[in-house]
Amino acid sequence: MELQILFLLIFLINLTCVVSELSLRFVIIVEKHDTDLPQQLERALKLTEENTPGVTVSDDVILLDRQFEQESHRQLCSFISKGVSIIMDLSWSPWEAAEELSSSAGVPLVRTVLGSQQLIGGINSYLESRNATDAAFLVENESDVDRTLYSLLGRSAVRVWVHAGLTRDTATALRSMRPQPSLHVIVGNSAFVTATYRRVSAQGIVQRNCTCNLVLTGCGIVQRNCTCNLVLPVVVLQADPAECCRLLNMRDCTCNLTAQKTEYIINNLIQYSVDALVKVDADVMTIDCDNPAGELNATKERLHQLLEDDSMNNETLFYWDEESSSLLLRSRFTLSTYTVEEGLQRAAYWYANEEYHLLPGVELVPLRNYFRIGTSAAVPWSMVKYNPETGEPVLTEEGQPVYEGYCIDLIDKIAESMGFDYEIVTPKSGSFGRRLPNGSWDGIVGDLTTGETDIAVAALTMTAEREEVVDFVAPYFEQTGILIVIRKPIRKTSLFKFMTVLRTEVWLSIVAALLLTGCMIWLLEKYSPYSARNNPDAYPYPCREFTLKESFWFALTSFTPQGGGEAPKALSGRTLVAAYWLFVVLMLATFTANLAAFLTVERMQTPVASLEQLARQSRINYTVVESSTIHQYFINMKFAEDTLYRVWKEITLNATSDQAQYRVWDYPIREQYGHILLAINASGPVPDAATGFQQVNEHSEADFAFIHDSAEIK
Repeated sequence: MELQILFLLIFLINLTCVVSELSLRFVIIVEKHDTDLPQQLERALKLTEENTPGVTVSDDVILLDRQFEQESHRQLCSFISKGVSIIMDLSWSPWEAAEELSSSAGVPLVRTVLGSQQLIGGINSYLESRNATDAAFLVENESDVDRTLYSLLGRSAVRVWVHAGLTRDTATALRSMRPQPSLHVIVGNSAFVTATYRRVSAQGIVQRNCTCNLVLTGCGIVQRNCTCNLVLPVVVLQADPAECCRLLNMRDCTCNLTAQKTEYIINNLIQYSVDALVKVDADVMTIDCDNPAGELNATKERLHQLLEDDSMNNETLFYWDEESSSLLLRSRFTLSTYTVEEGLQRAAYWYANEEYHLLPGVELVPLRNYFRIGTSAAVPWSMVKYNPETGEPVLTEEGQPVYEGYCIDLIDKIAESMGFDYEIVTPKSGSFGRRLPNGSWDGIVGDLTTGETDIAVAALTMTAEREEVVDFVAPYFEQTGILIVIRKPIRKTSLFKFMTVLRTEVWLSIVAALLLTGCMIWLLEKYSPYSARNNPDAYPYPCREFTLKESFWFALTSFTPQGGGEAPKALSGRTLVAAYWLFVVLMLATFTANLAAFLTVERMQTPVASLEQLARQSRINYTVVESSTIHQYFINMKFAEDTLYRVWKEITLNATSDQAQYRVWDYPIREQYGHILLAINASGPVPDAATGFQQVNEHSEADFAFIHDSAEIK
């Protein structure tokens, strides 16, 4: 009898314990990629049961597959049909099916974020405050890639590129990305962030100040005076170090760098949720997805109100966000700037439930825009700078040539006025740009169309064809055109240049006439019976004796204005001299006239002044740069002339009425561009402008011209 009474008492005591024990059932939604979360949740539930006597907690975990949400929805309905106290959504972004079920059935739904998502939101607030347009994120693994994208999707105005880790291919992709990201963000624990930053600096991905942002997700911190291999000014975002101690429920602690922060958050989140459910007397209810009746609406309202009331106390570990139905960690973010000179300086400090703001008196250095500016070598606009001592090209730290010239000075002034940094980029193929047979472009225009450069400042000609693919501003210098370069003729100086007035045959004839006349005068003077030598009685006064030498002297001096002196006395000699003097007069007059004409014409010679004059003459050869805009201009004009001629011919030959009006003597359109193009092809286009200028200089007779763009010629 006593034994039966003892068993009865034991049964009643156990029954009382069972009746007084509270049972809770969690339906937890996690992403299928978070394979570690189910085990962490199991440990957290056991720890909560140990810390909360009289409460039994069970759970069902749904591995959410975004590609097959219907299957995940069937699992959700199956689990809540067995009983549910609360649905906890730990997925990367709100699951609409769970929200709809919570709204219709009244099931309490609590969302939260784990890992780096809150810090991603914090760095996004900073980026938006800096008016950033794009950023490249480097995270630890593929799961963090999706988590980061879901955190920013629909919430950020910044265009992002996210990649897991930094491999050689990733570094190449980042360097070749166009347009280049204006900012870079490295997200991960201290070891990952430090190692990745070292690689991006070594590989030249980050070269400008304050464009690299480091986000530390673990419990490790960056000390104030620790350089941590940082070589450029950076921005560092991390959670308050005291948060680690609060997660461990310790007043003073030393956080381990390898501590699993996510596990601590889950432990505290489950404990906090269980405590809240106990306070509102939550129970396990079965829900039918097909016929939700809202059995738990009252519990849901009481729970939300309790969480909201607790959030008013800033000492709680979590706070309630009514808009997203989220129970979020009350993180405190610390934004610091790092420079080699000043070390780590705190710039902002705010809670996760507050707006981002700088500390009083803190001003961040404005971020300067960065542009890749294209140009091409053209004297004097853009030229490679040479060392005056060695004659070698001056190179940058990256091994690229340094440029100088008018365009470079203009870029400097624009950059100074608008406050941006820039990099000079020259095209890898081509020069200024021409359309290729496949429809693409090379040169400066090609780089602009592909995004290789952001701006082009160069001696670039504005054409209708180029305006189809790029936009031009109003020309800064002046409207370009076509100029003709021709060398000034070199005037040859010579002591006997006057002899070039008459041909050699004429000079030889004059010399022969002089010699013949001298000989004839000597012969007539010697053998004529009437000469002064043979008839001295007829001439009692002294007379000139015409020896052979004196005869030649007389013939020679007869070409001078003073004359030859005394003439022979014999009639035959006088007749010869008279004829010779007539010859001399004619030769002198001819020489004087030709000399005057020669000097006048030489001074009046002028080079060609227009394309029309160039096309009408045949002495001067000319050429252009092959495939340049000038060359294409002549080709287009030749095509236009051919087209107009063909149309004119069709009109005149096919006219059915009023044929008289087409009866003209000449074709009414001047066909000069066809002749110009033929002459260019005969001379052969040159590969570049330098070759054209060189050929002009080599033709000292001014018989070669180079047609080119006026901007470069001037």
